[in-house]
Amino acid sequence: MTLNKELIDILVCPKCKSELELLPGETGLKCDACNVIYPVKDEIPIMLVDEAVPADQWENK
Repeated sequence: MTLNKELIDILVCPKCKSELELLPGETGLKCDACNVIYPVKDEIPIMLVDEAVPADQWENK
């Protein structure tokens, strides 16, 4: 099952409100402005600022 395209289109970074990019494999949503990735767990985007992982530390968690 894949993430709902309509949901992905309306999600924005909770910190800066920039658009998010869905990573290959649907493992996370990347904010280029903040340079962080919000993980996707069990097909649910975890959109909490405290859960964001710096992009340079992301290893497809």
